[in-house]
Order: sequence, then C-alpha cells, then structure tokens
Amino acid sequence: MLNHPTLDALRDLGLHGMATAFTDVGTTGEAASLSHAEWLGLLVDREVTLRNERRLATRLRSAKLRQQACVEDVDYHTPRGLDRAMFMRLAEGHWIKQHANLLICGPAGVGKSWLASALGHKACRDNHSVLYQRAPRLFDELTLARGDGRHARLLRGLGRARLLVIDDWGLEPLNAAARHDFLEILEDRYGRRSTLITSQVPVEKWHGLIGDPTYADAILDRLVHNAVRLNLIGESLRRVKTTVGKA
Repeated sequence: MLNHPTLDALRDLGLHGMATAFTDVGTTGEAASLSHAEWLGLLVDREVTLRNERRLATRLRSAKLRQQACVEDVDYHTPRGLDRAMFMRLAEGHWIKQHANLLICGPAGVGKSWLASALGHKACRDNHSVLYQRAPRLFDELTLARGDGRHARLLRGLGRARLLVIDDWGLEPLNAAARHDFLEILEDRYGRRSTLITSQVPVEKWHGLIGDPTYADAILDRLVHNAVRLNLIGESLRRVKTTVGKA
C-alpha cells in the first residue's frame, strides 16, 4: 500500500528516474534481495543516469553539430594523415580544459567537418557546452543581426560556449565587418574558452584571407599561437566511397 503514495511523492519531487527504478524493483521482486542501502543506491543511480542523459540531450540540441559523429567511430584506415594517438589525445579533451584552440586543415572531403563534429559530441559528453557554426553562415548572420538589434546578443552567445566550432573557414576573404566580428569573437574567448576551426586553406595563407594586416596580426595572434594543429591530406572520402560503391 506504500508504493502508490511513494511513487506519487517521487514524481511530485521530479525524481522520475527514482520513480521508474522503484517500480522496476517492485515488479521484478528484486527488493527482497536488497538491503535498504542497496535499494536506495539503485534508485539514486537510476536518477543520476536519467539526469545525465537529459543534460547530454540538451547540450547536443544546443550544439547543433553538423553531423552525427562520435570519436569511437573514427576511420583510421583510409590514408589521410590522421594520427590515431594524437586524435585520441584530442578526444580526451585536455586542450579544452586548458582553453587551447584546435585547427583542422586539409583538402575538401577528407573528413574535417566529421572529425570536428565527433570532437564536439565528445565535449558534450564531457559536460562542456558546444556551439557549431559554418563560417559563411555565421558572418552572414552577424551582418543581419546588426540591422535588427541582435548583434550584441549573438556575440555574447558565441562567447559563452566552452567549445566553439567554426567550420569551413576561409572559403572567401573576409570583408571589413567580418574581420571586426571575428576579432571580437576571438578576443572574448582568448584564454577563457576553446575554438575549433576547420579550413581547406593552410594556416600559412590565412593572413591574406583576412585582408587587413593589422586585423590579421591580431586575429592570428589570438587564434594560432595557442592552437593544436591537425593537418590532413589525401583524396576526398566522398570520391573514394563513390568509387568503391561502383566497383
């Protein structure tokens, strides 16, 4: 008779994981074999698991990662210059805790965006806030935000994420507004948060893409000097998969 009011109380308190575990234990008859401490521990473990799953789901929704990818599924067999030991160290996330940056460069189709999404997914699992943005769309959105009053709020949001992923950077040179916004983003994050950049353009050519030498020096100083670099090579994986599929 105690089960019903206890379940109601757990649900009223928002302890839905404990309520489910309470029902499961009672249904299976497992309660008779458990001590009071073991029973309570089981209920608490179920509640913790449920809350962690919900928090992870929320972080992943907020991250808006480009692809569903995880570090356990990385392909190390296709030749593209990806060092397994180095990537596994990156997946541990120490660089994020140290507020370092990560630059992933390489030709189109070698999996830069996928690897960035996998690292973003792992960061979410490690309880970090993550935000994914494609560079062209990001700068377009910032331009629009200037006209409708959202610009400052958008910049604050970019500054808050523990890991900011900017994908496909350098597809076109930056104009004056984009240079200013990029510097503001990096200035706000430098030494406080981590930024992950993917680009088809080698880092050595970024100065020219930024355009203005003064802005370029300031941006690269905040982005490159405390960054880990991952340089990929090889053919497009899309082309390789298409060829294999036709064989």
